Amino acid sequence: MIEVVLDTETTGLSVKEGHRIVEIGCLELNNCIPTKRIFHYHLNPERTVSEDAFKVHGYSNEFLADKKRFSEIVDEFLNFIGDSKLIIHNAAFDLSHLNNELQIIKKIPLNKERVIDTLDIAREKFPGSQINLDSLCKKFRIDNSKREKHSAIIDCELLSKVYINLIGEKEPTLDLLDKSEKKFTKKIDEKIKYSKKIIYPTSEELKLHKQFLKTELKKNFFN
Repeated sequence: MIEVVLDTETTGLSVKEGHRIVEIGCLELNNCIPTKRIFHYHLNPERTVSEDAFKVHGYSNEFLADKKRFSEIVDEFLNFIGDSKLIIHNAAFDLSHLNNELQIIKKIPLNKERVIDTLDIAREKFPGSQINLDSLCKKFRIDNSKREKHSAIIDCELLSKVYINLIGEKEPTLDLLDKSEKKFTKKIDEKIKYSKKIIYPTSEELKLHKQFLKTELKKNFFN
């Protein structure tokens, strides 16, 4: 199953205040394994970056000035994600900004039904705990040392690992038994499982046992 991990960085928090996307990153998973297919652009938001947002991601107005606009990469973006499920942390934020950009250029918005929000999964799995991306990386012992500031593509890489841990899809362990060993082990298991024959003592064994009780056991008890 193909899924796409997605993250964005923006000029500010709310689309209602006119904020726009400055970076978009996507990473493809096939049955929870990265395929090395990525989609990544820094974007000219056609407005200034707020001070608070700059502190988060570090993308200045000067850096973004010569970058492509969302309208110039939208077709490539939509082709990349196709109809795949989208894995997003705090999906309401990213989806609101993506759909705002799509609305501006009169494109069909993304349906929230196709989104898997890892924030919801984490909230259900770890109630009362901190569940931001850094906290989840720490919880699952994922190295996030490259994340000095927020970066859409780095965050996608980290989120893909967090997602795999959240849903319990770890990498398969090595099977060290070859086929012959498996068959041998199976035969032993079957013999153990179905060996239910009761073995009774012979008359000679019973006689010896009674003799032991009369002599050895009595002698040890009274000594």
